[in-house]
Amino acid sequence: MAAPIAGGANPPGKYQSAGGKTTLVLCLVFAVFFLLAGVTNINDALVAKFKGMFQLSNTEANLVQFAFFTSYALFSIPAGILLRKIGFIRGFIVGFLIIAAAALLFIPAASSGVYINFLGALFMIGGGITLLQVAMNPLVTTLGPPETSHSRLTFAQMFNSLGAYLIVTFGAVYILGEKSTVDPTRLSPTELNAFRVSEAEVITHVYIGVAVFLIAIAAIFWMFRKSLDNAEAEEVQVEGIWALLMNDARLRFGVLCIFLYVGAEVTIGSNIVAYLGQARVLSLSHADAAWYLSSYWGGALIGRFVGAFILRIFNPGYVLMGFAGLAITMIAVSAFSGGNISALTLTAVGLFNSIMFPTIFSLATEGMKSTKAAQASGLLATAIVGGAIMPVLYGLVADGTNLTAALIVPVICYAIIAGYGIYARGRRPVA
Repeated sequence: MAAPIAGGANPPGKYQSAGGKTTLVLCLVFAVFFLLAGVTNINDALVAKFKGMFQLSNTEANLVQFAFFTSYALFSIPAGILLRKIGFIRGFIVGFLIIAAAALLFIPAASSGVYINFLGALFMIGGGITLLQVAMNPLVTTLGPPETSHSRLTFAQMFNSLGAYLIVTFGAVYILGEKSTVDPTRLSPTELNAFRVSEAEVITHVYIGVAVFLIAIAAIFWMFRKSLDNAEAEEVQVEGIWALLMNDARLRFGVLCIFLYVGAEVTIGSNIVAYLGQARVLSLSHADAAWYLSSYWGGALIGRFVGAFILRIFNPGYVLMGFAGLAITMIAVSAFSGGNISALTLTAVGLFNSIMFPTIFSLATEGMKSTKAAQASGLLATAIVGGAIMPVLYGLVADGTNLTAALIVPVICYAIIAGYGIYARGRRPVA
């Protein structure tokens, strides 16, 4: 998953070069995709962890994603303005340091044993990640011919999926561990607080590691801070954004689909551990379910590797429609089956999520001149707030019915996305 704002698709034949250092810059940006995916998607493990620690409902547990993804709505456009002032590389450095500082907030949060304190730390991490992601997609699209932007952006996001898979594989197993045998409902207030502090210890270890690692990465980026002197961020013009949204149906539909895609992807990832713990599925412990969680993101890695080539051959709109349709099929099979089939088909949805974000983004901004593309990218980035809303909606439906029936929420999301693939299948003229 990633978020564009400060740039976008350029007119045919016009694109930026990074002062002869295009390869170096792309490698650095791919490294950012890798890192951010892990930090973002480890939230899925936190949903399951906090649910047991704090005896939360499905709705309350999904507030983890609400706290994190709300940052996109609040900070996307300000981040674009900041990038214009300080440049891409310096923007990356500031973003890394914000995330590192926020990660250290997990230390007092763990000591307090209070759920809302963890949510506050996650909100700040989301703000730092927003700044980083704001720079990445438009930079990738401008470092090469616009005719290959679909496949180049998909290839870049393969590193996003690789980071998600590797970091979630090890991080989720560590955070979730074996489910505690302690029954929190039988503890006194003092004992309950001690239990929560103890359970939070592993989370603190993970985020201290994140802080140290990102500070080191910020230092590396500081060494290359002049690498993009000839590739400036587009100036973000807030005036006219609303008019652009209202007057461009293709963009408006694309913004909705980014909202729904991120919402559906995050919803399934956040709740797959609880889903697999159901008796009709596999009754898995948290530690065992962590393998399926990492496989969910591993599927996106495989899909993006294949998708980068498929999008060079077939119409992107039809590819988007096909992948969304297959995602619906997998969810339906999972809901109406049980055991291994139910578990594996829901996990397989990650494979078909793979090309959705970069394809929707490219289709929505295709043919736009740079000024409009920058504004459109800001709207698309803001739409990532779907990752905050849809998981909570899923939780509300699940609390009123059950985890299986609530799968209707992502099904509706994918159905609308499939419709966008058909709608945007034709190339629009440069505007």
